[in-house]
Amino acid sequence: MSNAHEEARILGALGSTHGKGLVRIQDRLESSVGEVWSALTDPARLAVWYGDVEGELRQGGEYHARLFASGWEGTGRIEVCDPPKRLLVMTKTARASEEQAIEVTLASDDGTILLIWEERGMPVELVAAYGAGIQVHVEDLAGYLRGSERCDAEARFNQLFPAYQRLLEESSA
Repeated sequence: MSNAHEEARILGALGSTHGKGLVRIQDRLESSVGEVWSALTDPARLAVWYGDVEGELRQGGEYHARLFASGWEGTGRIEVCDPPKRLLVMTKTARASEEQAIEVTLASDDGTILLIWEERGMPVELVAAYGAGIQVHVEDLAGYLRGSERCDAEARFNQLFPAYQRLLEESSA
């Protein structure tokens, strides 16, 4: 895969609901649903590709996380944990007055896993940045499942952000 193709590969859609931003990233992963689920819910595996996550990773459980790619740090509460299909968490930073939702769903499809990662509740003016950042997370997950290292998150974000800005402008027109 060439760099030009990789730069143009946009996995997301941007929108808003009830005055808040919404980002939906979709990708196909060549792995088993059990492997993907474990990579999303096992703290030791999360620590390789996503960030440091400590706490009770079960329905109703609360956790603290610090993400590698963005530096985001905050707390979360697991609202829905339906292995190996759906995970819904509510997150909050110390500075934020409102929670944001992260919902990940998995489905087996044609020998691959369809992953849908949706985040909602961010300020609308930040959806392009969230789109680029969430895509970095999803690409790091895919790379981890293939046995690759995390990408250079800052460089990849800088490649993706202009495309997500254009996507936002097109959806607003």
